[in-house]
Amino acid sequence: MSGEKYYLLNRLNKNISLHKVIFVFVACLTLIPIISPPMALLLGIIIAQTVGNPYLNLNHKITQLLLQFSVVGLGFGMNIQEAIHAGSTGFTLTLFSITGTLLLGIGLAKVFKIDKITSYLTSVGTAICGGSAIAAISPVVQAKEKQISVALGIVFILNSIALFIFPLVGHALQLSQQQFGLWCAIAIHDTSSVVGAAANYGNEALEIATTVKLARALWIIPVALITTLAFKQGKKKVKIPYFIGYFIIAMCINSYFPWVQAHNQIMVNIAKAGLTLTLFLIGSGLSKKVLHFVGLKPMLQGIILWVTISLISLSVIINL
Repeated sequence: MSGEKYYLLNRLNKNISLHKVIFVFVACLTLIPIISPPMALLLGIIIAQTVGNPYLNLNHKITQLLLQFSVVGLGFGMNIQEAIHAGSTGFTLTLFSITGTLLLGIGLAKVFKIDKITSYLTSVGTAICGGSAIAAISPVVQAKEKQISVALGIVFILNSIALFIFPLVGHALQLSQQQFGLWCAIAIHDTSSVVGAAANYGNEALEIATTVKLARALWIIPVALITTLAFKQGKKKVKIPYFIGYFIIAMCINSYFPWVQAHNQIMVNIAKAGLTLTLFLIGSGLSKKVLHFVGLKPMLQGIILWVTISLISLSVIINL
């Protein structure tokens, strides 16, 4: 090997190493308690637009597992009776919002002449629980990689915006902890941003938002069954969010075993740190390629769906 080639290869290896070191350093930085969920998300977006995410191929899987672990951990700080009450309060609103969002999405697809499957995945992600719903419904409608990527891109971009906007609107309108928690669960797509925004607002908002959102996630099952009939694709495997069962077990432990409650706060603190890191990883996945890949019409559909469900649900919650 010539000296020039060796020099260039050595320099490339150093750049790659520095690239990874910066990413890992910033990721570890988000575990410090002073870094809030919105700050972690912003750091992730900055990393994505500058040095990039060197582990992008693993990012989705790691994010999914870390989010599930964090949600279960938060269950150790919640009371099962209060959770049941919060879930029952949001049931009717959840039913109407999911139905309305899916119908509006179908109508917008015809108006904008958007690909049927891409539009449907975006609508399902907005209506139920973001990326998890898209992942669950994709095999049912036999979605292609590009269709899934566009829908996920829309959801993640709008999630990022919601994490910053919702707490500001909540404080401006002087929403109570209960009102804000319920609004987050109904109007923000993904569980990570729901929990992140609610945690930034208060503990009561966090408990209500997490419980209602996870109850909402179970609607993946009936929606998947209806989708199978509507798209006439035959029987396809649906990814059921089983981790919700572990979340319920964690709440039961916290509610009915007082002798372990003294140690539960440790799990809650670890879970909050995990959630913050999750949001950093989500932000680091919003590369320039993702932003350009989405397209104007699908993004416009996603924005209209999101703004509509946000404003209507906020109006209903304020007047409850």
